Formats: sequence, structure tokens, C-alpha cells
Amino acid sequence: MAERVALVTGSLAEPRIRRIAEEIADEALDPVVVNVGVKVAALMTADIVERRLKLPERIDRVLMPGRFRGDLDRLAARFGLPFARGPEEAADIPAYFGKGRGRAVNLDRQDVLLFAEIVDATRLSIDELLTRARYLKGEGADVIDLGALPDNPFPHLEEAIAALKADGFRVSVDSFDPQELARGTRAGADYLLSLNEHTLTIAEEGPAIPVLVPAQAGDLSSLVRAIEMCEAKGRPFLADPILDPIHLGFTASLVRYAELRRLKPDIPILMGIGNVTELTDADTTGMNALLMGIISELKLNAVLAVQVSPHCRTAIREFDRARREFFAAREAGALPQGFGGGLMALRDRRPFTTTPEEVDRLAGTVADRNFRIEVTEKGIHAYNRDGHHVARDPFDLFPHLKVEDDGAHAFYLGVETARAEIALKLGKRYAQDEPLKWGVAGETGSSAEDAHRLTFKEAGSTLSAKKKGDAT
Repeated sequence: MAERVALVTGSLAEPRIRRIAEEIADEALDPVVVNVGVKVAALMTADIVERRLKLPERIDRVLMPGRFRGDLDRLAARFGLPFARGPEEAADIPAYFGKGRGRAVNLDRQDVLLFAEIVDATRLSIDELLTRARYLKGEGADVIDLGALPDNPFPHLEEAIAALKADGFRVSVDSFDPQELARGTRAGADYLLSLNEHTLTIAEEGPAIPVLVPAQAGDLSSLVRAIEMCEAKGRPFLADPILDPIHLGFTASLVRYAELRRLKPDIPILMGIGNVTELTDADTTGMNALLMGIISELKLNAVLAVQVSPHCRTAIREFDRARREFFAAREAGALPQGFGGGLMALRDRRPFTTTPEEVDRLAGTVADRNFRIEVTEKGIHAYNRDGHHVARDPFDLFPHLKVEDDGAHAFYLGVETARAEIALKLGKRYAQDEPLKWGVAGETGSSAEDAHRLTFKEAGSTLSAKKKGDAT
């Protein structure tokens, strides 16, 4: 027997919810639309729902609108049924029920070790190194890589390693100076980067795990020899064939990674991605996604990422999200679609949640002067009881809004229509009173987990006290 779910809605959204309910109904799901008589879902309260909600017979659970902020446990106790909060946009209800591309996503798991390099470590004080390391850990880094600069001494290397280790970090050292690498492992570093068959003996001076590279650029044979030297001694290692920049051997270097995985199907392999992300004028979200796809298919085990160029300033955070989404997709045997969309910074798969016809119908029901702003493929819609206006440029809307003498209202509408214009031009999802969502490339909290957690906006008026003024 199909599960019968009550989809609670307000009167303005009821026609849209009924259409969606018809689309998702099947032998396993019987959605029933229930209107509680409130125009806007965000205005519902637990008191209103308790008084007005009349559930049909044989309901198994109740799904409240995503913008409902009432106490779900209270309602569950009152009606004796499970209550849940659905997605904020009606267009996402099919995904909520696992219809189409949407699915329940668990991003807690991943299997790629993430090294984050501090490229100018020699120039930073201990306090500065600790500050940078804590920030990178918050972005998702597992290992802090101390990058040494050529012809730039690192007198405080040992002190830096000790301070980072005391603060709970795993540490790697990357240097072209064999003496610095030796000092690094003797000081307790966890990894040494860029050892080859000729310098591998340095690893014997301490506990650090060597990251092996070719003795000369592109020389896969020398890397294999270094690998086999470690295997013969039972020494742990990571192998890095080196990813080259585009037009300087990029494709050939990808082939080396594939060939190494073919020759050594079970060894741990690291890919350093900075040569591509840092040296290409393109948004890093897409580059990280594509590189993570290669890493996922080849089952590589670690990545070294940097964020030096301003256009790469969220590269660590992005790669952390990529490794989680692609792990989930691979485990599901699926394409990397519908696993959270954290790397969808500039576009959304479904930018428009309503049609122009639906907005026109809603506009006809509005009986107050408060403006509603929506975006459809037709343009930016601004409507209240006095009219419904559509334009692709916010400046074309202003003469119709009649807010010349209301500075706070004019400011608010300017902000909202500017957001709407950006959403329209880029193909992003717009929701009034909400900031545009930029995936993990946008600002997040201070921990990597915050970047992968869906949270609700705090309930409140459109313009808070600090924003000064009346929104509507």
C-alpha cells in the first residue's frame, strides 16, 4: 500500500503543490495536499496549525513547508503522527521524496587525504603558521604542508613542526633542499614531499612517510623504481607522478597517473592539483570537480591543494566538498549529480521554481501593498495589490514601484531586485529575503562540516533592526 503523506501548504502555493503532488504520486507514494488557510507558508505557526489543520483519513506522516518555523515535536504529539519540515522551495519536493535526480545525501564519508600547502611557510612566524593552519583545517585540510622557498632559509622549521604537532596537526614538509627534508623528519614531521630514488635515503633519518616523485620530469620509470625500493623495505609511502600545467604536459601527466595505477593497482597515490587550479584562469569549483572525477575513477588516495592566487581562495573548501560528493556518488554507482550541489556556484540545475503563469495567478490574489519579488524565465516580477510588473533590468521596474519617498523600502527593493537580476542572468535560484547561494564557494562557518550542513535561516522580519526600516 502506498505511503500517504499530507503536504501542508498555504493558499498562494496550493495550485503549485497540487501539480507537484500529481507528478510524484506513484504506487509507493500517495501525496495529499492540505491547505490550512494561511496565504504564505512562512506565516504559519504551531498554534495556527493546531487549530486549522484537518487531516484526511489514513495519513502516515505530515510534511510541513520548508519555511515553517513551528515546533514539529509539538505537532507530532498533538496529531499522533510524524511531522517533518520539507524543502524551502516547492520545486524541490520531488527531490525530497527521491524522485528525479534528487536523493538523500550523506556527506560524512570520503577516502582522499587532503594536504593543504602553506607555500610561504619560511616567511611566517610560529603564531602566523598556527593561525594559517587552523584556518586551513577549518576549510577541510587533513595535513598541513610546510612549503619551503628556494634560497630562503627555514631556521624555525623544527619549532614550527613542534608547535603544529602540539596543536594536533599532521604535518608534511616540502622542500628542494635535502637538508631541510632531513631536518623535517628528525623533528617529527608526518610526511616528506618530493623524495625520489636518489634522495630516498633521507626518509631513513626519521619517521616521516615519503611522498615519492620522478627523478626527472615525466620519468615514470624512476618513480616506479623508488616505489619498489620502499616496497622491498616494507616502508609506507605515497607516490606522485606530478600533474603538469595545461599546455605544459597536462594530458601526458594524466596518462602517467592512469599508467601508474595500472602498474601498481594497490599502492597509495597522491595528486598535487595546484599546477592546474593556480595556473588556469577559470573558476576552481569546476576544475576541482573534474580533477576529483579523475581521482575518484583512478581511486587515488591523497591530494595536495593550494590556495595562493585570489581566484583560488576557496580551493581547499571546494576540494573537501568534491571528495565527499564524489565518494557518495561512487558508492551509489551513480553520476555525480544530485549529491548536494556544493560545487554549483554560478548555476543551478533548476533556477526557476515557478512559471510566469503561476506568478500571474498569485499576483491576482494579493490584497496588500507589500511587494513580492520572483524570478521566472520571463524576467523579474514585482507585484502587490497595485500591479504586477515584469522586467529584465531592475531600473525598468523602479518607476512602477512608487517608493521615491520611502528610503528604507526603496533600499530594500533595490537590494532584492539586484539579487533577482544576478539570479536571472546567471541562471541561479532566487528566493525573496534570502541571499543567493554560491555553493561552498560562498562564505561558510569556521569548520569544514559547516560547509556541508543544511541549516535554516533564522525566523524574523524582512529587514532586521540592524538593517533599519520597514521592508514592506
